[in-house]
Amino acid sequence: MRSSTRNDPSHAPLAADRLARRDGIDAVAVVGAIITGDTDHDRVIADAAAQGLTEVSLDRDTPVTYGVTGPGMSIADAEARIPKGGDVVDSAIDLAAELEHL
Repeated sequence: MRSSTRNDPSHAPLAADRLARRDGIDAVAVVGAIITGDTDHDRVIADAAAQGLTEVSLDRDTPVTYGVTGPGMSIADAEARIPKGGDVVDSAIDLAAELEHL
């Protein structure tokens, strides 16, 4: 299943939590970018998203990998990092497999 919180990364923890509660979901990978704005709101959003995703991972005992670039990214910087999204997915899969052995 694919979920998008395209317009507001602060929604990512809720989407991750919904996915992590489903049967058959072994891991959740969150990929995105937070583009720098005119205020420091991008930093607030980044911190809230990271904290919320960590809580989801611990509460649901499900790996949630965080591949959100920024804050402080320009659109060009974020576009240049698009290929890194696959690494986040790979990390989620690897962690889920490792946890099966613990």
